[in-house]
Amino acid sequence: MSKDFQSWMGTVLAEVEAALSEQLPAVGAIPARLHAAMRYATLGGGKRVRPLLVFAAGELVEARPERRIAAALAVELIHAYSLIHDDLPCMDDDVLRRGRPTCHVEFDEATALLAGDALQTRAFELLAAPGLAEAERQLEMLALLARASGSLGMAGGQAVDLASVGKPLNQPELELMHAMKTGALIRAAVLLGAACGEQALSTAERERLDHFAKRVGLLFQVVDDVLDCTANTTTLGKTAGKDAAADKPTYVSLLGLEAARRYAEDLYQDARSSLAGFGAKADRLTGLADFICHRQF
Repeated sequence: MSKDFQSWMGTVLAEVEAALSEQLPAVGAIPARLHAAMRYATLGGGKRVRPLLVFAAGELVEARPERRIAAALAVELIHAYSLIHDDLPCMDDDVLRRGRPTCHVEFDEATALLAGDALQTRAFELLAAPGLAEAERQLEMLALLARASGSLGMAGGQAVDLASVGKPLNQPELELMHAMKTGALIRAAVLLGAACGEQALSTAERERLDHFAKRVGLLFQVVDDVLDCTANTTTLGKTAGKDAAADKPTYVSLLGLEAARRYAEDLYQDARSSLAGFGAKADRLTGLADFICHRQF
């Protein structure tokens, strides 16, 4: 990872963190416990891959700053809500997230459930802000995020995941599950970033960018499965080995560790090649594909 890319990441992460803190309900605002849980689950941790993808895709279209940050915050708030709900006892029943107790452990189950609900609605509130974009484009952005979050996207993928515990899945079935659970929101982040500019991409450019987004979304999950088997809890900031312990189908259980690593590299190269026609404007997206593929946490 180049120093230039590291510097860019640091600048974006600082901007996103400050904006999240500003746009979440203030400390002490009534109902204080709910708002504290929302801030606890969202601030001060995480890779922020989805906001980074919004910013990077925005460079292709010279994204307007106010649109770019609204889209980045919206997609990260949806992600934060999903993590709260994934960790609940009725879902994955985990006690550690981002190196800290999960939201329902730190607060309580009811507060965590409400915090996730409230983060989801805040995401759409930010993206629906008056004057953010012309009405047609703003509606398109809202629909994009809604589809990625719902029963045909993230929520549906989680339902398939829960129904698949202890069951053998073939590779197409596993890829469909993760295209919904993980990939849909990553894809939405890329496409939302591309929607933030003054001019729309051509049909061919959008198709290439969409292919990149789909490959990177799948790549993220394959690497996650590898790290779940190879990294420790301290490094990951969440419980290592929990998928194997829960008898969940993963790319490692299906393909084996080394084959899963090779598949990740194939996805990475495919994602990179889809950006070839964009030139230097796609450097940040290429850098993020590299970061996702070779990350250690």
